[in-house]
Amino acid sequence: MAIHPLRKLLWKTGFDVRRYRPEPDQLLWLKEIGIQTIVDVGANIGQFAQDIRSALPDAYIYSFEPLKDCYDDLLIAMKNDKKFKAFNVALGALSEEVTMHRNDYSASSSILDMAQSHKDLYPYTKNTHDEKIVVRRLDDMRELHPDNLKKEILIKIDTQGYEDRVIRGGIEFLKNTKVIIIETSFITLYEEQLLFAEIYKMLTLLGFVYKGSLRRKFNLKNGGNLYEDSIFVHKSE
Repeated sequence: MAIHPLRKLLWKTGFDVRRYRPEPDQLLWLKEIGIQTIVDVGANIGQFAQDIRSALPDAYIYSFEPLKDCYDDLLIAMKNDKKFKAFNVALGALSEEVTMHRNDYSASSSILDMAQSHKDLYPYTKNTHDEKIVVRRLDDMRELHPDNLKKEILIKIDTQGYEDRVIRGGIEFLKNTKVIIIETSFITLYEEQLLFAEIYKMLTLLGFVYKGSLRRKFNLKNGGNLYEDSIFVHKSE
C-alpha cells in the first residue's frame, strides 16, 4: 500500500495522520461489570478522569496527582463533578518526601530518571527541573479503605515507570480491586522501571488475569512496541 508523502514527512517529527474510523467507546464494558469506584493514580490534568466519567457517569472517582500546577488544573477540569475527589500526592511503596523530575511536557514527569531511549524517541521531553513532592502508600490512605468505598473498584496506574512501587504500596487494596488499567512498557523509558513481563508477573501472582490493552504505542521508526495501557481483571470474575 502506498504511503502518502505528507505522512512520511510527519513521521520525522514524531507525528502521524490516520483516517478517522469511529469505534465503540472502549470503556463502556466497565459499566457492564458494575464498576462503581475509580482510583486514578497519575491523574495529570484529568484526561482519564474525564474520559471515564463519560463512560461511568455514576461512579466515584478518586484522583492522585503530585505536581501542584497539574493538580490545580485537575481540580478546575473536575470542579462541577460531585462524585470526584483529588489528592495532591503521589503513590508509592513508602510514605516519604522525594524529588520529582518535573518535565516541560508534564505527562512525562517521573520520580525516576528518564532513560536516553525516551529522550531519543521524544526530544521535546528532554528538559526537566526538580520539584519536591509527597508520596504516600495506597494502603495507608484511610479515606480509601475498601470498606469505605462502593464496589466494584477499578484502579488506573500511569506513573511513568513507578507503577511497581504503587502496586507494592497497595497490596491490601488490590485484594479488593476488580480491574486494573496500568501503563506497561516494553522498552526501558525510565531508569530502574519494571517492564511489561515483570509487571505481568506481579499482578498474576496477586490473582489478576491479563485481558489485553486499551491503547498501544509503537515506535514510528521500526514498528516496535513501546508501551500500552494493559488491562488486568481479577480471576474471580
